[in-house]
Amino acid sequence: MSTALETPGLSEIQRQIVELARDFARTKIEPFAAEWDRTKHFARDVIDELGKLGFLGMVTPEEYGGLGLDTLTYLLALEEIAAADASIAVSLSIHNAIPTTMLLRHGSSEQKERWLKPMARGELLAGFALSEPDAGSDAAALQAQAARDGGAAGGGGGWVLRGTKAWATNGGTADLMMIMARTDTPAARRGAKGISTFIVPTNTPSYRAGKPEDKMGLRASNTAAVVLDDLRLPAEHLLGEEGMGFVYAMEGLDAGRLGIAVQAVGIARRALEHSVAYCGERRQFGQALRQFEGVQFKLADMATRVEAARALAHVAASRKDRGENVTQIASMAKLFASETAMWVTTQAVQLFGGYGYMRDFPVEKLFRDAKVTEIYEGTSEIQRIVVARGLYPGA
Repeated sequence: MSTALETPGLSEIQRQIVELARDFARTKIEPFAAEWDRTKHFARDVIDELGKLGFLGMVTPEEYGGLGLDTLTYLLALEEIAAADASIAVSLSIHNAIPTTMLLRHGSSEQKERWLKPMARGELLAGFALSEPDAGSDAAALQAQAARDGGAAGGGGGWVLRGTKAWATNGGTADLMMIMARTDTPAARRGAKGISTFIVPTNTPSYRAGKPEDKMGLRASNTAAVVLDDLRLPAEHLLGEEGMGFVYAMEGLDAGRLGIAVQAVGIARRALEHSVAYCGERRQFGQALRQFEGVQFKLADMATRVEAARALAHVAASRKDRGENVTQIASMAKLFASETAMWVTTQAVQLFGGYGYMRDFPVEKLFRDAKVTEIYEGTSEIQRIVVARGLYPGA
């Protein structure tokens, strides 16, 4: 059974980053993860510590205050955090992937100076709001509206946002949110081409986050609805070009899905590690569980799937770092890793037997945390659609 640290061919820098992430995860996160889960405690202080170490700016270039790491190194570190607590990992993943990617690719020099640099330094935590109560997988059907403001926002040419966003990770705890809203009119809907992206500081008047959702898993991650009630923004809070927001969101999701893939790998790996240890210690019928062939086969299949899921995510990361289009393979990685996490954690609960169903044992939490990886940032069904479309380029 290997971990991210045992990945062949790591450079000295990569090894140092992964060791730093692992040490932090094992001392500052994992011992408290079960309690955070029970109390739905969002550990902002822990995320702030990670920010000071550079983990909120891993892929941001050094010129903008980040570490300037390649995608593979970022994924290696994120797996270590996810193995300790997937709730912390998803906040890091969202921040490093979608808002960061959008600002890097489409932000003005002023926007990068004002927001990207503090994000990379860990001074601002960012989130992302695309989905709505009636626009989940069909995200282009969103209805939140942004209309031009005649002069109330920063001297004219600003925007007024109205609507409700759903299931926003970091929605109630972020300092900055990337929010998708329509800039076309109800009388002239343009589908995905009528959606724009807005940079919204969460201390803006009329930004209102709902109560944290009471979730099955990732209970220490803040997930909330966001209500935009005549929220006014200056013109310079529009990111990039008007009407291009949905394109920017899809670009960000390519990066985001790789983060979710290794989050799932981290969950599955930890479930496997717990299972290997338990089956070596637990005795039934006069021998350790690991000595039963049926148990050995189950552990072998778990280990194989974890390795395969990690390898697919790393291949996608390498292609991304070479500048290749990774839409299809990012979906493959997210699809395979999330279904691996769900399958492996299910086997782990089964191996633990009655103890696996108890909250006093770790695999119960891992099982609950795994499920959402098959849902958010594109369900498994959506990932299969994306993969299938990639088989017919240009069609």
